[in-house]
Amino acid sequence: MNTDARATANPRTDEAAPQAPATLEGFLAGVGTRAFRFAEAGLRHREDAMDAVQEAMMKMLAYRERPAQEWTPLFWSILRSRIIDTQRRRTFRLGWLGNSPPGGEDSSLDWADDGPDPSRAHDGQEAYGRLLEALRGLPRRQREAFTLRVLEEFDVADTARIMDCSEGSVKTHLSRARAALQRQLEDFA
Repeated sequence: MNTDARATANPRTDEAAPQAPATLEGFLAGVGTRAFRFAEAGLRHREDAMDAVQEAMMKMLAYRERPAQEWTPLFWSILRSRIIDTQRRRTFRLGWLGNSPPGGEDSSLDWADDGPDPSRAHDGQEAYGRLLEALRGLPRRQREAFTLRVLEEFDVADTARIMDCSEGSVKTHLSRARAALQRQLEDFA
């Protein structure tokens, strides 16, 4: 069977493969909300999360000529590095000034209630808020593995590239994160 015959014999293979955006701007527009949620979970501060995402997007502009298939792992690696840099700067600044981390400021999420059923929307907001709080309690590597594998649905290989570790480490961090989250959230369910 020749290549053309195989392509027409199974038309679903083309449908199953995700389409990469034609432009870098299209890619960045599509990834912005998810990237912000990832950054906010890691940084616990909306403005810092917005800054990290914006810096990662600006850095991606330098990679415009790279093939579109490389944009996703590259972007998430850059964003992860920005988050870690921000965390390090914050730790240094707080240690230098002798202040404790800002726990008193409002770190709650702004929820838009655009759903038809307010009670269902409230339940969803509460569940997401609890998940976010439980994620914040995880060690950084476990939080990253869970967010990238479960919430962002990256495969193990891409997650390992983004986190700059082995696939085995990703699986270990993910397993530990799931166990910890299950313990923390079992009373909520």
